[in-house]
Amino acid sequence: MIRHARVLPVLLLAPLLLTACGSEKADAGAPSGAASATVVDKTPAEAPAEAPGEAPGEGELTVRAQAMGVAPELVYVTEAPGFTLAEQSVGVLGDDGFSATWVDGDTNALLRLAVDRGSITAGTCPEQPVGDMSGEHTTCERDGDAWYRTGAGRHEYALPEEGHVVRVSAETDAVPRDVLRAAALAAHRPDAAETDRLLPSAEPAPATPVERGDLPPFGDGAPDNHVDVGG
Repeated sequence: MIRHARVLPVLLLAPLLLTACGSEKADAGAPSGAASATVVDKTPAEAPAEAPGEAPGEGELTVRAQAMGVAPELVYVTEAPGFTLAEQSVGVLGDDGFSATWVDGDTNALLRLAVDRGSITAGTCPEQPVGDMSGEHTTCERDGDAWYRTGAGRHEYALPEEGHVVRVSAETDAVPRDVLRAAALAAHRPDAAETDRLLPSAEPAPATPVERGDLPPFGDGAPDNHVDVGG
């Protein structure tokens, strides 16, 4: 017996075909039985570029000062026209104080900056010698917030700070008082660039290999102990 296929009307077949095609596209590439889902782009925004490296700051000052044995809060720097820092003079004063010297390139006059713990008052000023010259008579004169002190051929400006005293001194006949005063008032805590110039790096210097002139450029490099004729 021959069965006749039932032909659907064209108007009903078209929507069915469109629905089937849409389902295949939506499920393409998905695992069998998985429900289709809308994909949302959650790609994170690009991270901001790293900030350029900063110059040595307070942290660098602390590291360098402690490597020298100096209390970081006692590190100061100053300036005066014609004077440049003598790098070899930078060092420890007393237990953990700080000192450094600036030199006039024309006259070789010296300005010494010294910072140490303690205080200075009208009562104690005459008892403290100028430039660590014990046993010498010291005169004191109030000059604003500072003390102008003289003794043993030297003069000094001492500025009391919280828990410490900043002193700038020089030989009386080598540096005029106005230059000394200006240098004392210019004393301040170093910024990043000044720290880099003032304090030596805490990193140890790389070892420099020693070249021996008696090592031949060939063979196993053993020293040349050749003895000429006659010993």
